[in-house]
Amino acid sequence: MAAAAAAVEPEPLRLELLPTDPLLLILSFLDYRDLLSCCYVSRRLNQLSSHDPLWKRHCKKYWLLSEAEKTQRNQSWKAIFISFYSDLGRYIQYYATLKKAWDDLERYLGQRCPRMIGSLKDSVQEEDLDAVEAQIGCKLPDDYRCSFRIHNGQKLVVPGLMGSMALSNHYRSEDLLDIDTAAGGFQQRLGLKQCLPLTFCIHTGLSQYMALESVEGRNKYEIFYQCPDQMARNPSAIDMFITGTSYLEWFTSYVNNVVTGGYPIIRDQIFRIEMSKDALPEKACQLDSRYWRITNAKGDVEEVQGPGVVGEFPIISPGRVYEYTSCTTFSTTSGYMEGYYTFHCLYYKDKFFNVIIPRFHMVCPTFKVSTARMETNHNEYAMDEDEDSTDTDEYEDRRRVLDIPAPSGRCPRHT
Repeated sequence: MAAAAAAVEPEPLRLELLPTDPLLLILSFLDYRDLLSCCYVSRRLNQLSSHDPLWKRHCKKYWLLSEAEKTQRNQSWKAIFISFYSDLGRYIQYYATLKKAWDDLERYLGQRCPRMIGSLKDSVQEEDLDAVEAQIGCKLPDDYRCSFRIHNGQKLVVPGLMGSMALSNHYRSEDLLDIDTAAGGFQQRLGLKQCLPLTFCIHTGLSQYMALESVEGRNKYEIFYQCPDQMARNPSAIDMFITGTSYLEWFTSYVNNVVTGGYPIIRDQIFRIEMSKDALPEKACQLDSRYWRITNAKGDVEEVQGPGVVGEFPIISPGRVYEYTSCTTFSTTSGYMEGYYTFHCLYYKDKFFNVIIPRFHMVCPTFKVSTARMETNHNEYAMDEDEDSTDTDEYEDRRRVLDIPAPSGRCPRHT
């Protein structure tokens, strides 16, 4: 009988037995957690997972570090990653996004308003944030903490980082509060329980708040402007304009709007009329009148027509720019405007022409009625265009809480 040859199964190929180059390629696809885990599998994987170029990608992805910063630190990429992780590891899902937003904002300010950069405060440490949590008895969200590990808000100055504008006779300059000032204004009163102020406007006394708990009809970490009803009997009947669902979304969307020109952070001129510097001299003209067609969210239309703009009749010539500030009121929280300017030529005085102003929209943040109002059957709310969202007593209370000097006179305009 012929003896049957026993089949010998080949030994399975183990990952660490692969040649170095393909193994390094495989490791390059791993996230930092898996890469660290490989250090404990075998001696060879420990050596290869410490290959410095593998950690370069993670340093750039999570900590936005450049080659110049690595050279300055005189450390390996892995050592730098571990150093950052030991300090900021709890914020690794937020840090790169917030750091980029801060970098974009500082770059923008460096070109448009360098003096504002001087108002930014240095970062705080973990123990500072822990102390604030102990002081107010609430946990701060990690995205908020992460942002303050980059910059601790700003000094209380004008112009404010979160918007500085003059509209007609309304002035606003909103500062991003540092952590200690914010903690001093932490609210426990009815209507604003467990709300932390994020900003403060010296001229209006208004703040944007972040809800640290889901109480009084607010969602946890929701950011809002308070809108109290002066006629309400219940002091907790405070409606809200929602400006963000989280600190990360609130701050990064604001910065994006600033750097892309959506929000004029330090301008007080809203309308701009300009003639190209390459235009012929005989194209010079003068504005005679303007026409606006204003439509609110209900479809109601108002037409405005009159001589000049804000009482002036600007002459527009090649290279000249004319800017002015104006505003309108809406009975609804959104609407749009469109219209045209009428000019006459200076060289041909009998020649008139219209310049079309394309439609543009104006939208308030989402408006949210307080649960206290709904519980007391105040379901119908009408926006009063003359209503001021703060009264004198409430403003003085808030000013004292934040230890901010009373405003003197009108806010100067900033260009």
